[in-house]
Order: sequence, then structure tokens, then C-alpha cells
Amino acid sequence: MKRKIKLSDYGMIRVASVSPELRVADPVFNVTEIVKQSKLCGDEGTSIILFPELSLSAYTCGDLFFQKILLDKVLDSLDILSKLSRELGVVIIAGAPLECGNKLFNCAVVFSDGKISGIVPKTFLCNYNEFYEQRWFSSAFDLNCGEITINGKEIPFGADLLFSLNNNIKFAIEICEDLWSVVPPSSYLAASGAQIIFNPCASPEIIGKSDYRRDLVKSQSARTISSYVYASSGVGESSGDLAYGGHLMITENGVLLKENKRFTFGSDFILSDIDIDKLNNQRLRMKSFAASQTIETREIQIGFKEKEVPNLVWPIAKDPFLPSKAKEDETCLEILNIQSAGLATRLKNTGIKSVTIGVSGGLDSALALLVCVLAFRKLKLPPPDIHSLILPGPASSKSTQENAQSLARILGTNSRLIDICKETEHHLRTLDHGGDYDTVYENTQARIRTMTLMNWANKTGGLVVGTGDLSELALGWCTYNGDQMSMYGVNSGVPKTLVKLLVQWASSLSEFSKAGDVLRRIANTPISPELIPADADSTNIQETEKIIGGFRLHDFFLYYFLRFGFSPKKIYLLASESYEGEYNKEEILTTLERFYKRFFASQFKRSAMPDGVKIGSVALSPRGDWRMPSDAERYIWEKEIKELSND
Repeated sequence: MKRKIKLSDYGMIRVASVSPELRVADPVFNVTEIVKQSKLCGDEGTSIILFPELSLSAYTCGDLFFQKILLDKVLDSLDILSKLSRELGVVIIAGAPLECGNKLFNCAVVFSDGKISGIVPKTFLCNYNEFYEQRWFSSAFDLNCGEITINGKEIPFGADLLFSLNNNIKFAIEICEDLWSVVPPSSYLAASGAQIIFNPCASPEIIGKSDYRRDLVKSQSARTISSYVYASSGVGESSGDLAYGGHLMITENGVLLKENKRFTFGSDFILSDIDIDKLNNQRLRMKSFAASQTIETREIQIGFKEKEVPNLVWPIAKDPFLPSKAKEDETCLEILNIQSAGLATRLKNTGIKSVTIGVSGGLDSALALLVCVLAFRKLKLPPPDIHSLILPGPASSKSTQENAQSLARILGTNSRLIDICKETEHHLRTLDHGGDYDTVYENTQARIRTMTLMNWANKTGGLVVGTGDLSELALGWCTYNGDQMSMYGVNSGVPKTLVKLLVQWASSLSEFSKAGDVLRRIANTPISPELIPADADSTNIQETEKIIGGFRLHDFFLYYFLRFGFSPKKIYLLASESYEGEYNKEEILTTLERFYKRFFASQFKRSAMPDGVKIGSVALSPRGDWRMPSDAERYIWEKEIKELSND
């Protein structure tokens, strides 16, 4: 039986956005449906549940908002939801018209632990085109007190409220039009600490508005580095002049996590887990966020008992470096343009018109060679000035040599085969090496290849283009002052899983059509350094992923470790959820332990890496994104992995 998860242990929280079935001016029916939907969301392990603007009365009541009986029935509903919040152990946010100081306010009421924790009035009232809110409501700007009396109890009241769950998760509320204002209140509330912004809304539908609304929610989420949760009224609102679609959205730092299908008759809800740790990490990195203008807020403490859940409801990127199928063409073309533009710029600025590259018949050198060809096209330089050296050693296979020679020839480069076997044997003899297939044996080949490339580049007046990728740099899967070194590393920002996709994608391009077959063969060849000979019967072939673990897992670990600073415990959870049925616990933990060990031990190689352009949000250049001492301890990371192994 799968063990349940306490989301707070991983810096996460589950939220829901609900568009309930409603009736105009019928608080009794409306609160009954809100109770029903709250229970359904609570059963799913939700901690905070958002309902639309004026959801207890309906938004389209018009002058009925002045009827005392309607307002009294809304007040009766507040007691019901207060008790429900304690019964379910959840936070409920619902919209209500409330009177204070002879003024009526459009409010969001926060219920928790059996009481009303705070009430937020709308700041910017819609009063243009079809909207007449100022006819009924006053703005938060019109408040002259910080509390409101509800059923004999004084409750914090204002647009300056910041709600704190168990002292580590903070949320705030703005209502509908507040988001459409020039400077939304959420901008200041986020800068003041709110990681989640809730927006109860009643936004009618016209052509194109849903796209604009979606873009607005996503962009505000990105700008505030927050989760933005949006709930709008549905088709139960009056259709006298307008139609309502019940649009629901949950976003996280500009990414749309969940969205519903609009115009559903009856109630509808969506839910998602929000990664608070991820948001906090991004805010730490973004120094301009810390420098943003804040406002004075009143912090309301909310305690609640969290429920355990059987699984995450969060879109884990299983292959985080790979684009979606819909964006594959656009993204792959962009990457090749970035890589080739970087190389072309280096050649142009240095006045160099020749490059030397080692072509092995593997993925990395295939991609690097394609980049060289594209860079030369940008500069209108002849392909023969690309010197492709095929450097077979004692373990080089016939198939990879053939693939290397075919690719170099088809692309019109100046290829040359230089066998390094005799030079390797000679050098090992000078070291009194016994012939064992050890690190000395392997690294000798890598360094002889690099020396040959460097000297050839000197001879031809060019520079050496490095082929090593981001994953190899992360794991130190390269020989120091061997394949670790070049004069410009075009693949240094591209992880292995993406290298493979780019080679496969390029094989279908018309401009590389003649090389399509060989590129596909290369993409389907097992990854190997080919530094140790196979047995006589071609068994025990050296395969990288059998030695250090699968690159798919390593790239997954690399992304979440560097991009968001996640702990081993959290990365293990995400990997377990993502690769359930593909990798077992032991495989994931073994590879994770190997990842941390190699990453920490290999910083000295990265500290001396050559220039190379950044491609995505994760990069390891010591001059750019990643600065780390080579003698840093990895103890606390490894200790957490051991604890997971013993669990």
C-alpha cells in the first residue's frame, strides 16, 4: 500500500478553485452548495478553498443588494461556513455583500478553525460599460476603521490583511477588478510576503475575454513570483445582459497548473498542489523582488490540521529539459540558433575562420558538428574549413567510426582519420603502466585526443570546438584537461536528454536530409565513452548509463536541484511520483546518491570549463550561473539520502 504524503513536509499545499451552482438572491441555496463543494474538496486533501465574488448572494443581484432580508440571510450563511471550516479542517474563502458604517462592501470572507479570520473588501470597483458597482458598493479606500462587527464579534477588516498558515505559508486576497487595475494590490501584497494570491471574481464572457483573462492571471503570477488562484461565477448568474462561464485557474509563477472547461451547468472545481518552497527559492534568487515596494500589512495567524494525501496533484515535469510536442519545432530551432550564433560570434570577434572538432560517432559530437555547420552558414564560411577529426582508440567500435566518417563527409566538412592506438600504447609504456583497464588507461586516450585536436587547430589557425554537454559537466563525466577542455564549448548548456532530442529532430530537417539516416543511427546508439575494449565476442560493451545511471534520472535530479534548490527528500518524492512503474525505490536512490557524490566531487572540472553559451534556465558556467567552492562538503545531502534509504 502506498504511503500517504504530508504536503507541508515538502513545502507544498493543496488549494481548490470552485465555481458552484448558484441562484441569484438565494443565500440559502448558495451556502448549501458551497458546503457540498467544500466537503468534496476537503475529501481530496485540500487546505484552502476559493469561491467566486459575492458567491453567497450571487453577483448580479442589482438593487436587491439594498434589501435587508438578503443581507441578513448572507449573515446567517457566515455562521454555517464558520462551523464547516472547523469540521473539515480547511480554510474557506467566499464572497459576500457586507455592511459596515452605513456603507456596503463587496467582500471576501476568510473562514478557518470555526470562525471568521478576516474580511477583505474590494478596492477597485467596476463602473464602466456594463458594470455599475459604485451604485451599490463602497471601495476599500472608503474604510475608516480596521474592524467590522459580524454577529457581535470584531473581525479584522481591510485590504491590508495578510493571512499566515502555521507561520510559513502566507496568502492574500484581491477581488476581480483589483487585478485589472494599473497597479494591482497583489503586487504590494506579494512583495510584503504573500506567496499565494486568491482572486474571487465574477467576470462575464465576451469574445476573446477568456484569453485576455488567462494571460492577465499568468502574467501577474509571474510578476509577483506567486501562485495566483482565480475563481469566477458560473452560468447561474443572471443572463439578462451578460453570460458567465465559471472560469477557474490555478497558476504558479506564470505557469498555468490547472484550468477548467467553462460554461458548465452545475458546480465545477479544480485543485492543485502549490510548491511554496519553489516560490520562495525563486524570490531569493530574484534580487529585484526583495527590492520591491511593500505595504504595511496586518498579519492574521491561521492554524489548521493538515490532511495526508496519497499522491501529488502537481504537474511534475518528467523530462524537465524537453519541450512539449507542440513546441518542439520552435524550441529546437531556437536552441540551434543560440548555439550557432554563440560560436559564430566568437569566430567573428576573434577573426578566426577555421574550427577543429573531434567527431566520435556519438550524440554530443554529432550535435556540435551540426552547430559548426550552421555557424559557418551564418558567417558564409566554406564547410571544408571545419576540420572533423575522427580519432579511434583501442576501444572504438567500427559502427561509431563509420557513423562519424559518414556524418563528416555528408556535411561537407574536411574529415581526417587519425588512429591514436599506437600513441596510447607508447605513452602507457613510458608510465610503466601494466595494461589494466583503469582510470589511467581511459584518461590517457582522452588527453591524447585533446592534445591532437589542440595541435591540429594550431596547425590550421583555428579553434577547438568542445562537444561535452551539461549533464557530463554536472556529473564530471569527462577527463580533466582531456575532453573537459576546448576553446569553445557549444554543448555546455545542453543536457544529455535534450542533446538526443536535438539530434533526432535535426535528422528530419530538409537541410540535413542527406545526413538523416546517419543522425538517426547515432541517436539510437547506446551512449559509451568507448575507452575500454569489449570482449572478443563483443560482450561487456562499455555503456555510460550502466556505469553512472540513466541520464533521464540524472537530468531530472539536476533540474530540480539547481533550478529550485530542492532537497534530496523532495527530489526523491518527485522522481517516485513521476517514474512510478519505471524505476523502483532502490534504482532512484542509488542514482540520486551517485548524482550528489559526482556533482560535488566534480566542481573543480567545472571551475576550469571553457566559454560556452547558456541555453536554458539551468547552467553551470563558473562565470555565470553557478559559483561553488570545489572543496564543499556533501555530508548533509548524503545523510538525507541515507535516511530515505532506511525509511
